[in-house]
Amino acid sequence: MRTSKKNLGTLIIIGGHEDKEGECVILKEVAKYLKNGPLVIATVASKEPEDYFADYQKAFAKLNITDLTHLYIHDRAETADEAKIKQLDNVNGIFFSGGDQLRISSQIGDTPFETRIHEIYESGGVIAGTSAGASVMGETMLIKGSNSESHRIGDLHLAPGLRLIRNVIIDQHFAERGRIGRLLGAVALNPRILGIGIDEDTAIVVKGREFCVLGKGAVYVVEGASVTYSNIAEAEHKRTLSMFDVRLHILSQGDCFSLDKRRPISSGSLEKSVLLEKQAAEEIRISKQKDRKTGRRK
Repeated sequence: MRTSKKNLGTLIIIGGHEDKEGECVILKEVAKYLKNGPLVIATVASKEPEDYFADYQKAFAKLNITDLTHLYIHDRAETADEAKIKQLDNVNGIFFSGGDQLRISSQIGDTPFETRIHEIYESGGVIAGTSAGASVMGETMLIKGSNSESHRIGDLHLAPGLRLIRNVIIDQHFAERGRIGRLLGAVALNPRILGIGIDEDTAIVVKGREFCVLGKGAVYVVEGASVTYSNIAEAEHKRTLSMFDVRLHILSQGDCFSLDKRRPISSGSLEKSVLLEKQAAEEIRISKQKDRKTGRRK
């Protein structure tokens, strides 16, 4: 059973390759929200779970976080193991490592483990994830798609995520792997969702329906509600995507975003943005008229 009274905790969604040896800004943020409680390192996505756990054990030890438990699930049948489920008892946080996000959702989706993860989050805990562990946070996740900059129709595979953050699809290693095209493709398939692309060593810290950016890189938010046309439904397979009037926000450390208003929190209203666009179009029109008059005088 899910908890009926929700005191939502914090999601820390990381674009991969977070710093583990220097200032460890993002891992410090995870430690802050643990409030000295135990942390489960879930390496479910990985084929080399022991190596991942050893890396995080070493990194968190530098931050005086030593109460760590390693959670790995070999196959879906293990999710019925009471001893495994008890690993999530009395913990303040879970950290999902990288690997293959489909392993996470296919192994623990719609099991007592997923229920328990939601209970931890809904009772104020912290759920963090990097790389594959970031993608799985949304209700829909990207599991396959070309890294080429221009999206080709049909070159995209989606699957259900863990639904910790609604109406959002997340991509990671974003600028480093040239993933803007496939995120645009995902939003074209479902303009209701926000596409969020997160660079490496960069995270969004989600509290309620707002997030703030932490780390060295950028976060790209693709908003498709304003789209007036795309060829996603009519064009033939492998045709390059066309998409008109899509909005793109680029945020860096300290910038915050409202998921409900679908706007950066420090920005002006959407109406002001539209007004500026109209003013720019009018200035171009006036400039062209002046050019034509000058040309006639010559």
